[in-house]
Amino acid sequence: MNEFKINAQNNTPREINRSIKQAAKRKNRIVVENPNAMHYLVAGLTDPVEVVIDGSAGYFAATMIHGARVHITGNAGWFPADNMTDGEVIIDGSAGDGVGQGIYGGTVVVRKDVGSRTGEIMKNGTIIVGGNSGFMSGLFMMGGRIIILGDISDDAGESIIRGTIYVGGQIKSLGKNAKIEELEDEEREELKEILEKYQFQVDKETCQNFRKIVPRSARPFYGKETEEG
Repeated sequence: MNEFKINAQNNTPREINRSIKQAAKRKNRIVVENPNAMHYLVAGLTDPVEVVIDGSAGYFAATMIHGARVHITGNAGWFPADNMTDGEVIIDGSAGDGVGQGIYGGTVVVRKDVGSRTGEIMKNGTIIVGGNSGFMSGLFMMGGRIIILGDISDDAGESIIRGTIYVGGQIKSLGKNAKIEELEDEEREELKEILEKYQFQVDKETCQNFRKIVPRSARPFYGKETEEG
C-alpha cells in the first residue's frame, strides 16, 4: 500500500489540508493521525485517493471534495461532506447537523445518529444514516435519496422539491409539501443491495418496514395550506 501518514497535532487545518493535497499527487492512501476534532479537514480535495481520519473530525469535514474516499473512524461535527460533487464519506460514529448539505453526487454514510437538516438542499447522491435523524431532514431537497434506518423527527421533508427519503423507523411529522408512500418491490431490493454494500445488517422484515417520503407537488405552496388553491 502506497501510504502517507500526517500527524495533525500542533498543526492548523490549512497546513494539514496542504499536506493532504501534496501527498495525494503521489500516494493512494493518506492517514491523518491525532485529528482532535479539527474543523475543515480534507476540504476541497479533488484527487481520487483514500483518506482515513483516524479519530473524530469537526465542522465541514470533507467539504467540497470531488472523487476522494474519506473514512472518519470517530464522530463528525456539523456539515460533513458539504457540497461534495463525487466521492464517498463514511463516518463510523455519529454526526451533527447538515450531513451531506447541498451534495451534487457521491455517497455519505453515518453509522450512528445524526442531527437536524440532513441532506438539506441536496441535488443528487445518496445519504445513509444507520440511526436516527433530527428535525427538517431533507429540507428543500432537490434530488437524490436519503436512507434513514432509524426514526426521523419533526417536519421531515420540509419543502421537498424532488428526491426521496426512505425511513425504516418512525416518522414524527411531515413538513410542507411532503407525503408518505409505500415502496415498490424493486425499491426494496435496491435498498437491501446498497445497505448490504455498506455492511448494514438487513433482513426481509427490515426492508418491509421502510416507507418513503416524496414531494406532494412539483410546485410547492409556501403559505398556509388552507389558502392553497
